Amino acid sequence: MKTIRDLNAPPHVVGRIEAIIVRGYPRAPARRIEATVALAGIGLADDRLGQRGEAELSTRQVTLVQLEHLPVIAQLARVAEVDPVKLRRNLVVSGINLLALKNAKLQVGDAVLQIVGPCAPCSRMEEEVGPGAYAAMRGHGGMTARVLTSGAIRVGDVVRALPSLPDKA
Repeated sequence: MKTIRDLNAPPHVVGRIEAIIVRGYPRAPARRIEATVALAGIGLADDRLGQRGEAELSTRQVTLVQLEHLPVIAQLARVAEVDPVKLRRNLVVSGINLLALKNAKLQVGDAVLQIVGPCAPCSRMEEEVGPGAYAAMRGHGGMTARVLTSGAIRVGDVVRALPSLPDKA
């Protein structure tokens, strides 16, 4: 019989990078790119943290959102569809349940990220998506991550939960 610990272990499933989204400074318009480099302890090279080039202690070095949540957000916000660029999350991922991976390490292209926690929406969602978008994103805003190992990330790359090591007794 599986224990709660077993059930909470990262599933060995595979996802995919559907989009990479960056911005040069906090209120700058977000834009899609095809490839970037994750910088250990910093963030994405083409995003505001990577351009600053300083170690970032924040848990928001990289933000991720699930592609599968976009239709849910659109329905709850009462809009026809949600452009992921408007959500301002760095990586749009499909095929893997990000919420189930808190504290897990992910192989994302050539980089290794560690999921830290939920990425709460901000009031900008009301401007970007429309009235009600902030509330619509509650629980669907994605996850934040730290970059543990530098490496290239491209649209189409595999996202894989890495097995966790057992605790030492």
